[in-house]
Amino acid sequence: MPDSGSIKRGNFELFKSNICHRVNALGDVDFIIDTLEKDDIRKYFQRKWYPESLYLLAMLDYISRINNVPLCTRYDDLRHCKLNQIIYPSGVLTAAAVAKNERIKERSLQEALPEFLRFNIVENDVRNVI
Repeated sequence: MPDSGSIKRGNFELFKSNICHRVNALGDVDFIIDTLEKDDIRKYFQRKWYPESLYLLAMLDYISRINNVPLCTRYDDLRHCKLNQIIYPSGVLTAAAVAKNERIKERSLQEALPEFLRFNIVENDVRNVI
């Protein structure tokens, strides 16, 4: 990774989409290996890019759980972190605003994957990406 001074931080929704595409392209086990080898979780955290770091850690933990792979203990210190505000997917926020119905957000929160919700990130389906 280039030094943080030359890196432009992108849109978080695009980041999430890219991670989901990476999971689909690599496959679960290769995604785990690739993520651990690159250590982007720690690099993002050190840059103070907390949503990106914690999203990637949540994805790593989720993919590990569904594949019965033990969690990498290298990130145990980060597993105690939590974003100050809940981050909802943009589609959920748009649907709630258009329908003027906060229940849409509440339902999404209830259905969130636990690995993501631990960090105050609402994510329901990481397999269906466009």
